[in-house]
Amino acid sequence: MKKLEFLCAKPVWEKSMQTEMNHSLVFSAEFDGTEEAVLCIAAQARYQIFLNGNFFAAGPARAGHGFFRIDRYELKNPSEKNIVEIIVAGYNSNSFWLTDQPSFLCAEIIRSGTVIAATGKNFTAKRFSERLKKVQRYSFQRPFVEVYDYSKRNNKTVELEECEAKAFIDRNAPYCEYGKIFAKTVLSQGTVSKELMPKTFNDRSLMKTDEKLKGFDFKELECCSVNEAYKFRSKLKSRNIPFEEISVPDKGTVVFDMGIITTGYAEILFESENAGTLYAVINEMLPENNIPDPGRDSCSNVIKWTFDKGGKHHFITFEPYDYKYIQLIFTGTGAKITGVSQIREVYPESKLVKSRKMPDEALQKIYDAAKESFVQNATDIFTDCPGRERAGWLCDSFFTARVENSLTGKSLVEKDFLENFIMPESFKVIPEGMIPCCYPADHYDGLFIHNWAMWYVLQLREYLARTGDREVIDNAKERMLSLLRFTEKYENENGLLQDLDSWIFVEWSEANDYVLDINYPTNMLYSMMLDALAELYGMPELSAKADKLRKTIIEIAFDGKFFRDNSVLDKNGKAILTENCSETCQYYAFFSGTATKETFPELYETMMAEFGPNRDTKKTYPKIPKSNAFIGNYLRLELMFRDGMYDKMLSEIKAFFLPMAETTGTLWENMYPNCSCNHGFASHVIYWLNSIFK
Repeated sequence: MKKLEFLCAKPVWEKSMQTEMNHSLVFSAEFDGTEEAVLCIAAQARYQIFLNGNFFAAGPARAGHGFFRIDRYELKNPSEKNIVEIIVAGYNSNSFWLTDQPSFLCAEIIRSGTVIAATGKNFTAKRFSERLKKVQRYSFQRPFVEVYDYSKRNNKTVELEECEAKAFIDRNAPYCEYGKIFAKTVLSQGTVSKELMPKTFNDRSLMKTDEKLKGFDFKELECCSVNEAYKFRSKLKSRNIPFEEISVPDKGTVVFDMGIITTGYAEILFESENAGTLYAVINEMLPENNIPDPGRDSCSNVIKWTFDKGGKHHFITFEPYDYKYIQLIFTGTGAKITGVSQIREVYPESKLVKSRKMPDEALQKIYDAAKESFVQNATDIFTDCPGRERAGWLCDSFFTARVENSLTGKSLVEKDFLENFIMPESFKVIPEGMIPCCYPADHYDGLFIHNWAMWYVLQLREYLARTGDREVIDNAKERMLSLLRFTEKYENENGLLQDLDSWIFVEWSEANDYVLDINYPTNMLYSMMLDALAELYGMPELSAKADKLRKTIIEIAFDGKFFRDNSVLDKNGKAILTENCSETCQYYAFFSGTATKETFPELYETMMAEFGPNRDTKKTYPKIPKSNAFIGNYLRLELMFRDGMYDKMLSEIKAFFLPMAETTGTLWENMYPNCSCNHGFASHVIYWLNSIFK
């Protein structure tokens, strides 16, 4: 992580406003001439670049606390007179997506080795005052929604001050590709009226902001756009026609289908008769009434623009969102909608040099959906989903990292992802020795997931095998040994982890109801962590410890037919094996090497023949909870892949994932369409398919 410097630029922000919450500025600089130039830029928290009035790029690539990556953009084919505008949002709020650090911009434009514009020199700035400040969070995991009032626009420049020095580093991840996708279909059209008994959005992200979840108190809000949207009752007529220009009256509304779930910046073009307000409600899936839900998935899925005059309007969101459906609602004026599109922000298609064609239509649909789920969740680090969270979760990343290498032959995003966890000297709130469950982020509630730290170690081992990059492994050594020392504190007299703190996470199913007091899937994962550390750092004693742990798990948790999930402590502190037995626990046993096909042949046969997507839990092992997508079903498929059971595996891939691919063009967090329907780890299907169809 070599530190870099700008040639001339200084980090700057509006005077006395570096820690102001949800404060946005527009920086601008002019330069002449058609010769190519380069824009170097770093910022906290988010920026969006426009060149001569046209959207150009957004960022930055994320880094760990105290470090900031420099992005470099080639400004090709400029005009005789050029203006670069950079909108920067300083959120100063904790989230799963962005770190909570003071706002700044550092940028310079270089031509032929000479700096022709730089912050601290000849960039000017004004407040992005049309974006309202005191609004609700988008979700518990992401900072603020977008609400605009163009009557508040102010072009007065602000006084800038130089910020403290920053530690700048390079970006390894490829730069995003920006291309437009247009609305495919007008699903329905109609009008809105006042809802007599409107639903209200009372999510914790709106009602429970405090020092642990930074945001504005509900009573402070200048408006609450999600609840304003809930006050509309839509009366719609089905259209199902290709989208062209469409006129709507005052209080008119139209619902559009983008064709697939896609991620980027919503772009709306329309002509209005007068001043008015536009609400855009976005959803991945439509509810049964076919009207987008403003509060779906515990998110405030509403962007609001109030415009103070009639004429032509062109709105682009500042934040990226993922959605398949978008409803536009106009109040105060009629309008002619001339364009509904999205500027996609995705991993560049040109880098996917190892994409393959599948042998049949069903597998091709699944492959394409998996690829969509990857490119939308690998823009700078690996994320779980590009909508609700945009968070760099461990465990998810283990699977997505395999996909990057399988599709591109490289591990550039993974390198940045792994390095981010190594950068800070320590992490706030969580215990010394532990690492965050998702990062870069700030979790002021002290939440951590011990299991996810173990997955980081497993990913390090695979990263080394993929890349041979020993430097990252060595840089992580002290952090990993600290993690080991911290984890060993939870070992009981049998060497089993017991009474782990915070959140113990096995998967999204009933298996996660069986995590106390001694969870055997977690201990199986711990044995893998010990083996990985032994390999990475030449510590054979840890391999011996892992072998002993696996034998202990077998002795205690295997009941003669299945592995039980947990033991609980009685009033005397004695561990009592429970009756709890999940499908997923069996997969952990074989995935971890605790069990093998040779040592447990009957269980392996039962698991493969009688579990899986087609099991009727009312008839077959009704007391054994079924696995969910994350991660039980993926462990099942991985075991089939290792064993070369390709025909059965492909059949189950179709059973698991074809309905998802056909419904949204992406793959989901769960087997059912609640929560995220566009999840990065789910792209792991590509890793298997690329390996099978070489």
